[in-house]
Amino acid sequence: MIAPVEPVSHVTPRAHGAHPFLAIEGVDKSFTRGGKTSDVLKGATLNIERGEFVSIIGHSGCGKSTLLNLVAGLTQVTTGVILLENHEVNTPGPDRAVVFQNHSLLPWLTVYENVKLAVDKVFRKTKSKAERHAWVLHNLDLVHMLHAKDKRPAEISGGMKQRVGIARALAMEPKVLLMDEPFGALDALTRAHLQDSVMEIHARLGNTAIMVTHDVDEAVLLSDRIVMMTNGPAARIGEVLEIGLPRPRNRLEMVDHPEYLRARAAVMEFLYARHKSPSLVAAE
Repeated sequence: MIAPVEPVSHVTPRAHGAHPFLAIEGVDKSFTRGGKTSDVLKGATLNIERGEFVSIIGHSGCGKSTLLNLVAGLTQVTTGVILLENHEVNTPGPDRAVVFQNHSLLPWLTVYENVKLAVDKVFRKTKSKAERHAWVLHNLDLVHMLHAKDKRPAEISGGMKQRVGIARALAMEPKVLLMDEPFGALDALTRAHLQDSVMEIHARLGNTAIMVTHDVDEAVLLSDRIVMMTNGPAARIGEVLEIGLPRPRNRLEMVDHPEYLRARAAVMEFLYARHKSPSLVAAE
């Protein structure tokens, strides 16, 4: 069990004149297929400080995953720039680890071996074999999966597979942890347990995290800020909502908290009153 932590903020304030930790500056993204160009994102601008937990929310087709993939370097911006510690992001790198909705574990490897693969790739030249072994075990322990280290993916549940995927990402010691609907395929109870684990890990490590989600309650519970996207095509960042809930957060205590209710209502109003899903509009 992860030990309790003091309710301190891990967000590092930026000194006057300093560069933001992660800067998304005037980013457009278009895709061209069969001679036809489709604008997905338009003018996305956002600064994220070290240690922040930021969620991106919006209806299907609003470019949430596209924005995450741009930060990951899995695809390149059409115009604009993304800077991590003032260095341009245009290719994948171990400083940005991605956790997808599909766990993407290699089925022929054990839980331990799946995490070790990432550790060996990143730390082969800087950590000894014994240090890499200890680091794999440490990260499995962080997500409560040490007991299943010798099992293969087919022998564990969906929630356990996602825990291994998170451990593998954390083991790379990324500057930014990127999560694309990491709990979307899980049942409600498993989802809640994993959300709690992610909050515990974030409290302990103070890592910078960006998560794409469709779930309003999930976004409010986990985030320091929620980025709300307008509908596509040519989606934009509509509003950015600050979440003033104290940390550490207990989901049962948060349910009736005035700030939780305020933030939840603000996101719901944005998504379902001012920027209703295109599918719902078409059905009216």
